Amino acid sequence: MASGILLSRWVRFEKTELLIVLPALFCLTLLATRYRRQLAYTACLISVCFAGILVDVLHRPSTLPSIDATSQETVILSGCVVDPPIFYQDRDQFTVELAPRTAVRVSLTMREGESPPELFYGQKVEFEAKVRTIRNFGNPGSFDFAGYSARRQIYWNASVRTGSAVTVLPGRCGSRFFAAIYALRTMVLHRIETLYPNDPYAIGMMEAILIGETTKLEKVWTEHFRRTGTFHALVISGMHISVLAGSLLFLMRLCFVPEMPALAATAVAAWVYALVSGWSAPAVRAAGGFTLYLIGRYFYRRGRLMNLLAAVAIGYLLYDPGQMFESSFQLSFLSVLAIGVLAVPLLASTSGPFSRGLADIADHSRDLHLSPRIAQFRVELRLLAETAFHWLRIPEKQTQYALAWLGRLLLYIYDMVAISTVVQIGLALPMAIYFHRISFSGLSANVIIVPLLSLVIPIGFFAIFTGWHVPAALAGYLLVWSERVANWHVQFEPDHRVPDPPGWLSLAFVAALLALAFAMRRSWRWRVPGVTVVLALFAIIVIHPFAAKLRPAMLEMTMIDVGQGDGILVAFPNGKLMMVDGGGFPNWGKRKTKSKLDIGEDVISPYLWSRSIQKIDVVVCTHAHEDHTGGIGALIDNFHPDELWTGANGDNPVWQEIRKRAEARHVIIKPMRCCQTFDFGGTRMEVLSPSADYQPLDAPKNNDSLVLRMAYGKHSFLLTGDMEKEMEAQLYAEGKLARVDVLKVPHHGSKTSSTDVFLDALRPAFALISDGFENSFHHPHPSVLERLSERHASILRTDQFGLITIRSDGKRLFMETSVALGKGPNLSY
Repeated sequence: MASGILLSRWVRFEKTELLIVLPALFCLTLLATRYRRQLAYTACLISVCFAGILVDVLHRPSTLPSIDATSQETVILSGCVVDPPIFYQDRDQFTVELAPRTAVRVSLTMREGESPPELFYGQKVEFEAKVRTIRNFGNPGSFDFAGYSARRQIYWNASVRTGSAVTVLPGRCGSRFFAAIYALRTMVLHRIETLYPNDPYAIGMMEAILIGETTKLEKVWTEHFRRTGTFHALVISGMHISVLAGSLLFLMRLCFVPEMPALAATAVAAWVYALVSGWSAPAVRAAGGFTLYLIGRYFYRRGRLMNLLAAVAIGYLLYDPGQMFESSFQLSFLSVLAIGVLAVPLLASTSGPFSRGLADIADHSRDLHLSPRIAQFRVELRLLAETAFHWLRIPEKQTQYALAWLGRLLLYIYDMVAISTVVQIGLALPMAIYFHRISFSGLSANVIIVPLLSLVIPIGFFAIFTGWHVPAALAGYLLVWSERVANWHVQFEPDHRVPDPPGWLSLAFVAALLALAFAMRRSWRWRVPGVTVVLALFAIIVIHPFAAKLRPAMLEMTMIDVGQGDGILVAFPNGKLMMVDGGGFPNWGKRKTKSKLDIGEDVISPYLWSRSIQKIDVVVCTHAHEDHTGGIGALIDNFHPDELWTGANGDNPVWQEIRKRAEARHVIIKPMRCCQTFDFGGTRMEVLSPSADYQPLDAPKNNDSLVLRMAYGKHSFLLTGDMEKEMEAQLYAEGKLARVDVLKVPHHGSKTSSTDVFLDALRPAFALISDGFENSFHHPHPSVLERLSERHASILRTDQFGLITIRSDGKRLFMETSVALGKGPNLSY
């Protein structure tokens, strides 16, 4: 089924073709069952594959919806609230369905002291807003956020102007069932805020753990959990369903509810929780598995983990085949798959017999029904208890039970470490591809943190439904203890990020895991070589002993699409690497809501890892505006530069934060001033600005920018930061401007830069502009584009071309662009 869905993304199929092929394959399968069973198996599998293709084709949207308005126009929108508001940091966010299966995500910024509007699921609303189509960053390997949103029928982001009202229209919309679900969800969220007043950390963490609401979850709170591989315990997963189902089932059995009604009620509760918590793949997988287990129990069928997992996966893919390409679906099902095919056989042949041997340790008759090794183990435990009685006069019965309890504890620790190890190895490939992180301290951290957070779930829900502050405080303490355990483990976690593994290594690792899964059903003679190969390939993935993907003996300048900001990779002819600025978000004033998207971590780093880059030699901070510095901290942490070059910086908080981050990583900070010239990386570098006598103010200014010229062979590149016309005039007056081949257009193409005199002196062949798609600053300005066109410069903009690369071998220039739909033109000059 999955292979059919995947095939349909590579080859274009039509519905009519499939409706002809599928019945023919079905008939072939029926005929083959009468003559050749092997042929029937093959025909059946091909039929299922084509069924997967048909499922994907049926879910394929015919046309994408559109709104006849630009992002700068204010439009009046009306629709149905289908995702109630979440108010956080002076901003209200909610989803409105404008038409069936077509929705917009609305952001409403509140004035200081202003209360958010009272909105609920099923209300009809009308409001004025500016609408932007959801767009991906145009870099190879970037996250497909547009596709992710489209699978949720969300196609636009709408910004309501501060102070504008959201009008509630008469009438109701939506379904009553989902209205009840969202009402329950809203009640839980409000109760959490009531139980933890004036405690943003507890509110954000508890809402994420108990109900799957991550809007108020700060990345800094979860960083230690991410690094130790225990973050899965904070998000809604199958563990939540299991713990809640087990707790509810235990309570109903205490109340003498018969087994089957208790199981049925628990299954219903699991589905309600899956809905209330956001219908995530792990929750649906767990609820579906529990339901199938219940059905099997009713018919006295033995539950088989792999069959349950496959059935739930097929049902989920029939409902939404696009989920197969989301990390949550893959990690959820692959983790259980790894446990089923690797951990279960391992535990069954190691700790499983000993665990069964600890049952009724005092019962001698059980020894006869166990293997000689386990029977001997029980006898030795009883002899140890008898010895303790003779020497220490400890009652023999109590000693036997104490030894059995201690044995179960040790076996539990072993089981948890074994399962954690298997899951870490089994998920190594998607973890490296999606998160570029593989944890080792999680092998022991999971043993402590998972039980602690498992207790938080039933205790937290007990506090929510009773309103009692005592269990709420206990759940809060368990959360704090979990964080302390994660913090302690972080000091032992290697500070290492994993680039994208090569394709051949990924295929070899998957093949080795499949071979090991078959070997686990055989003797140790088969298991040992299988484990050896898997561990060897796992080590190669982690170590990543592959050179960065660079063109030798070429100077490369790659302008990464970071939206409205700057992030430029420079690769020198001798292989040294330099990152100029780290992107970020422009400062919208004192009350700006800080974005949770870290451009350095979430946009620039994945691109660098896709090119097998693990270290950068130099990071350049041109000046301390946040659209240039926002991602520098993550770049310092992830790529361990030797030096940080900077222009003129005053005593402002943005620069001080970067300086402290660099000093903590022992990065050498080098302030650059005109007119330094030096050789670096096989090129001739020259600092043009700021001047030696330039005095920066405390507040950062565009003219603080570090301006660098790079010369290689007969070509020169000019990096200008955000310098404006005053600095351009000064450089012209001092005779420092000369013709360049590649110009990084100053200040994103603003009209405050790129004067006629400046461009006349440079006469660039290529003019690169880093600007945000439909940005609010209207960059680049039409007058700048006109001046560049008059001088016959090839204008390349990240909002149009995505990532832009210019390379020089010293004689010729080569240009490449990468846009969302594929590779752009490749030109040489």
